[in-house]
Amino acid sequence: MHVHIEVRVTVANLDEVERIASAIIDRRLAAAVQITAPITSIYWWRGAVHRTQEWLLLIKTTGDRFNELAACVRELHSYEVPQIIAVPLVAGTADYLEWIRQETSPEPGA
Repeated sequence: MHVHIEVRVTVANLDEVERIASAIIDRRLAAAVQITAPITSIYWWRGAVHRTQEWLLLIKTTGDRFNELAACVRELHSYEVPQIIAVPLVAGTADYLEWIRQETSPEPGA
């Protein structure tokens, strides 16, 4: 997996967003979580098309932390199959990428 990634998670409501985002940050699984305004998602689920309002989390982390982050999301998420996808950060300023690395280290300041 790439060194730096952005994980994208959709969530059903604002209370759940706050709970998941706070747990991710408290456990140092990400350097930052951005919460978007509500979005509309249109998708297939169990043979029917659904249209729902969701919130999108944009989570800045490292590839090394993905599995722990995904487990944290699954633990707190209300969906049976939550969206937990990662996209590589193919470029970024050196100081920003270093900040992500430092803040997601299991040992802060490492």
